[in-house]
Amino acid sequence: MKRLAILLLAGATLTPSAWAAEQTVTLDVPGMTCAACPITVKTALSRVEGVTRVETSFEDREAVVTYDDELTGLEALRQASAGAGYPAAVKE
Repeated sequence: MKRLAILLLAGATLTPSAWAAEQTVTLDVPGMTCAACPITVKTALSRVEGVTRVETSFEDREAVVTYDDELTGLEALRQASAGAGYPAAVKE
């Protein structure tokens, strides 16, 4: 029984992806000024490693991004959006 507990504990600590969490963030993208802009923003954000879902809204000038926080973070998302010509900030 003691061996089993040790093996389970060791296995849990050796798999960091088990501790990874899926995060969702809403980005304010005020530079989206036409109906084609959200397509560009969505494409740029979708190419970031770890991003699993992107929904953009021209009307709200925002992008809702779901990502794996083990693979990427907010700075990478902001850089991807800015790199496409649409600076973004976390919406409060």
